[in-house]
Amino acid sequence: MSSLDVSTANEQLQACIQECVDCHRACLETAAYCLEQGGRHAEPDHLRLLFDCAEICQTSANFMLRRSDLYPLICEVCAEICAECADGCDAFEGDARLERCAEACRACAERCQIMAEEEGVE
Repeated sequence: MSSLDVSTANEQLQACIQECVDCHRACLETAAYCLEQGGRHAEPDHLRLLFDCAEICQTSANFMLRRSDLYPLICEVCAEICAECADGCDAFEGDARLERCAEACRACAERCQIMAEEEGVE
């Protein structure tokens, strides 16, 4: 691998870590918002999905930060959960807070999927 390839790979890794950190934060902040809103915002399945997404994003970032050989597997799972969380947030049409969370989840899902595929995870 040339130094350019290594540099590009490192940039992609750093970008994915940042997306995971951003999504982790968005999901936790959104969960707090949903608890304050009550009603359907605070339904257990919705909150559980927000917390699951936040947790897998933190785990994914941690695996990448320590350059674990297993991070592609975690990225694959992270992409799946983030996509599901984005869909869940999309169900709250017209709620700007949930729309921003869905955007963060979608961005993280896309970046994690790229990382998983580039490392040979199918």
